[in-house]
Amino acid sequence: MPQQGPERSSARPRPDASMSLLTEIMEHSLDDGYAEAARREKTAPRSTGTRLVVAAGLMIAALIVTVAATEAHDAAPVIAEERANLIDRVEDETAEADDLHGEVDRLRQDLEDSRSKALDNEGAAALERLGLLSGAIDVEGPGVRLVVDDAETTASAGGDGPRRSTGFTDTGRLRDHDLQKVVNGLWAAGAEAVSVNGQRLTALSAIRAAGDAIVVDNRPLAPPYTLLAIGDGDRLSDTFQNGADGRYLYVLQENYGIRTSISTQDKVSLPAAAGLTVRNAQPAGPAGKVTS
Repeated sequence: MPQQGPERSSARPRPDASMSLLTEIMEHSLDDGYAEAARREKTAPRSTGTRLVVAAGLMIAALIVTVAATEAHDAAPVIAEERANLIDRVEDETAEADDLHGEVDRLRQDLEDSRSKALDNEGAAALERLGLLSGAIDVEGPGVRLVVDDAETTASAGGDGPRRSTGFTDTGRLRDHDLQKVVNGLWAAGAEAVSVNGQRLTALSAIRAAGDAIVVDNRPLAPPYTLLAIGDGDRLSDTFQNGADGRYLYVLQENYGIRTSISTQDKVSLPAAAGLTVRNAQPAGPAGKVTS
C-alpha cells in the first residue's frame, strides 16, 4: 500500500490571528477591574437606612403631587365662576353704556328740534351749518367708503407673516398713527364729515393706541376699520388717493399686506358725535375783544 503522508490538522487558524491586540480590545472592551466593581455594585444589598430614605422621598413626592392636584381641582370651579361673573359684568356695563349713548342721541335730537322751532329760517340754517361742522347733528349725503384692514395673516410675536416696523411692535396691524394719517388725508381731500366704525370725528376727536387696540374718543375699535366721508365722491376719492396720505396707505398695502378698498357712494349717513361739549362760548365785543 502506498505510504500516507503526515496527517493534516482539521483546525484552520483564525484569519484574525495576527490581530490579537484588536481582537482582545473588541472582545473585552471593559477593563476587568471595572467589570468586577460593577458586579459587586449589582450584588451588594442596599442598607435598611438607604431603603427607608428612598421610600420616604417617594412618599413625600407623591404627597406633594396629590395635594397640588387636589388644590387645582378645587380651585378650577372658583376660577371659572369668577371669570364668568367678570364677563357678565363687562357685558352688562357695555349694554348700559350703549343705552346711555342712545338716550344722549334722543335728547340731542329733541334739543335740536326745539332750537329749530325757536329760531327763524336764517338762524336755523346757520345753526344747522354749525352743527354739521362741529359734528353735533346727524348728516347724510354723497361721499366715499374707505375700508382698511390688517394684513390677512397677522404675525404673532416671533412668528412668520407680513411684518413691518412702523409702531411699537413689528406686525402687520394698522396702527393708530396710520389711521390718523388716513383720517387727516380725507379731511385734506375735502371731506365735510368723517366717521370711523360708526364713531363721528370732530376737531376734538383723539385717535390713540391702547396696547394693540386703536381707541377713538376712548372707545376701542376692532378691524376692519370702515371710514365714511361726506363730500363730492369722485373728487374726494381721486384727491385722497393722489395725495400724500393716500400714497402712504398704498405703501402699507404693497409692502406690509394692509388691505384697503375705496368706493364712491351716492348716500352715506353719519351719526352725531357722542359726548360733544363746548369748551368756551363767550360773546365778542367791538374789534373782536371779549366782553366781561
